Amino acid sequence: MSSALRTRSTHACFGGTQGFYEHDSDACAGPMRFAVFMPPRATDAKVPGVVFLAGLTCTEETFPIKAGAQRLAAELGLALIAPDTSPRQSRFPGDDAAWDFGLGAGFYLDATREPWSSAYRMETWITDELPRVIAEHFPIDTAALGLMGHSMGGHGALTLALRHPSRWQSVSALAPIVAPSEVPWGQKAFAGYLGEDRARWHEHDATALVASGHRFPGTPLVDQGEADNFLVRELQPERLIAACEAAGLPLTLRRHAGYDHGYWFIQTFIADHLRHHAASLIK
Repeated sequence: MSSALRTRSTHACFGGTQGFYEHDSDACAGPMRFAVFMPPRATDAKVPGVVFLAGLTCTEETFPIKAGAQRLAAELGLALIAPDTSPRQSRFPGDDAAWDFGLGAGFYLDATREPWSSAYRMETWITDELPRVIAEHFPIDTAALGLMGHSMGGHGALTLALRHPSRWQSVSALAPIVAPSEVPWGQKAFAGYLGEDRARWHEHDATALVASGHRFPGTPLVDQGEADNFLVRELQPERLIAACEAAGLPLTLRRHAGYDHGYWFIQTFIADHLRHHAASLIK
């Protein structure tokens, strides 16, 4: 079935095209926005792509504007896909009352608690619907997709890779929430979207998924700044390290003195992440 695509804007960028688009999503009960950078190589053949999941309060514009990823993506021949972080058209009471729940804070899961369950189905959108839209409208090989994210999006990248390992060929994260069931950001979101059943929370928690036997066939790359204001309270990478060691799951987790949680950190290490994905995606 054809899916209509609306182009909001396009811009020449490093010999390729940075575009911003919108389509009507069944999963999210309304229009959803996303950005796509197409490298110059896409004029001749399909290219692999990396999906970047952004963090709390971000939109589909944040990563393309702030990360500085297009130059190297153009050289490597990688498309970059940046989805929005929540539904925007469906509105519910309290959805804009806090910056860490509701609008801009979809947590990349399918909500099961009303009223959120009628539209906040980000997992289905990211893993199923959006790849079909991308395959239909762009010369991107959706059998060769990597998944990357930051903060809330790092949580999304790790959990969606573990929950859907055949969908993604590579995964990486920057300052991810690795154990949302155990920290305030995740506990607030999970209680709101999923209810109080902690067993259901663990289905969307990277550390709990690893402990319960979920596996990703590649080696995830994770970077974490040591000057991150959220490190101790919300991120706790040591939990993921311990879970992977106990499960015998490979993990490359690097810690960097002096780096905080923002896009200066992302700009510094984005090239390493793109090359990590290219090693798996470009044959």
